[in-house]
Amino acid sequence: MRTRRSGAGFIAAGLAIALGAVGIGAAGLSAAPAKAVALTGASTPSAITGMWAWGNPIDPAVDARGDGQPAFEPKALAAFASAHKLRTVYLSVPWAADQGPFGAWLRSAVTALHRAGVTTVGALGGDPAWAQQPDLAATWTTAALKAAPFDAVQFDVEPWVNATDDQLPGIVDQLATMYDTAARAAGSVPVGADLPWWLEAKPTADGSSTLFRTLLPHVKTVAIVAFSDHAAGDDGIVALARPAATAAASARVPFSVGVETDSPDVAGGPSATFGDDSAAVLEAQTALVRSAFGGLQGYTGVTVEHLLAWQALIARG
Repeated sequence: MRTRRSGAGFIAAGLAIALGAVGIGAAGLSAAPAKAVALTGASTPSAITGMWAWGNPIDPAVDARGDGQPAFEPKALAAFASAHKLRTVYLSVPWAADQGPFGAWLRSAVTALHRAGVTTVGALGGDPAWAQQPDLAATWTTAALKAAPFDAVQFDVEPWVNATDDQLPGIVDQLATMYDTAARAAGSVPVGADLPWWLEAKPTADGSSTLFRTLLPHVKTVAIVAFSDHAAGDDGIVALARPAATAAASARVPFSVGVETDSPDVAGGPSATFGDDSAAVLEAQTALVRSAFGGLQGYTGVTVEHLLAWQALIARG
């Protein structure tokens, strides 16, 4: 079972099957500005309210699932979340998290993050196979919630990578079943999902709705993934995310907008990520996202993909 999402998955799938549907040509995307001008002052509160945190501090010599990353030690996680006033952290959880050394780490991490002011610590996981085998998602969910007192469960499952348009409705039906199955296992703990912006551009098989809207009744929250390195323009974060954000607001499903900070080779190209920009550019552009969506019902802020890449971006200055 994977514990680190492929940032290129959303990008490659989205470019392949969605840009034409919303009238954005490939040339327009490649012409996106590589750098942007910082527009906000240092004293302005950040628009970033959450992050995906893929990784763990467990020594791989002790447990093969371990990544041995010090940034995921509870004190380090809490310090970073506190410094950036984060309200939501999606913390990656391996398969069978209630077994071996992971339970103690996860419990300590959740507690430390809560003390740091984080209101929602979500158990983050996802494997494309779960879409076709929803009982696996339920099993993972049960173990994750047994391991630590998470406030939510967040799925990052991307079965549409390399899929064709005619396969998408069936894939979305599978995801809906997976979310429902996991929700039964989660009980009172809400289940959310990461979904790409372009699902709102794809109609259902009968044309009565969109694939994005079809999934909204099956989740309690949604992170709208709109990976771009600038807010404005036809290929910017705001234009990409707006239809899905409007749909989520109308359905009264709380939503955040996801942005990328990983390297271009991981993210799907330089125009898809702030990874080759700067922390100042990230702050400036996400402030524009907040300005665009702050008035929509259910908007909870910008979520950054992912902890280690964001820290590397900050370290570069």
